[in-house]
Amino acid sequence: MSAQKAAQVVARLDVPSDEGDLSQQHHEEWIFLNRNTLDMKLLREISHALHRIETDTYGICPECDEPISSKRLDAVPWARYCVACQEQIAARQAAGEIIDEELEEVRR
Repeated sequence: MSAQKAAQVVARLDVPSDEGDLSQQHHEEWIFLNRNTLDMKLLREISHALHRIETDTYGICPECDEPISSKRLDAVPWARYCVACQEQIAARQAAGEIIDEELEEVRR
């Protein structure tokens, strides 16, 4: 979404003329907010990866202390965990054993 379109979505002062317009407006706002959230998460992950580069821990999985494969780092340069550990973490999250806030603490 362009910056101009985002500004239009956020700054709408007009009142929708019918339910269809209102629905479209809410949908566009929802898309904008969700995309913004995803962009912020990605920027945070990249920032963490840059920090790991500075501290010479980039490419090392903090869960198992094994190197993250270069293939994975080529695909996802901000990857924090090796594939095996990432799958274990995802399974624990899906089972409700880890909530996002706890995972963020572990990542720091």
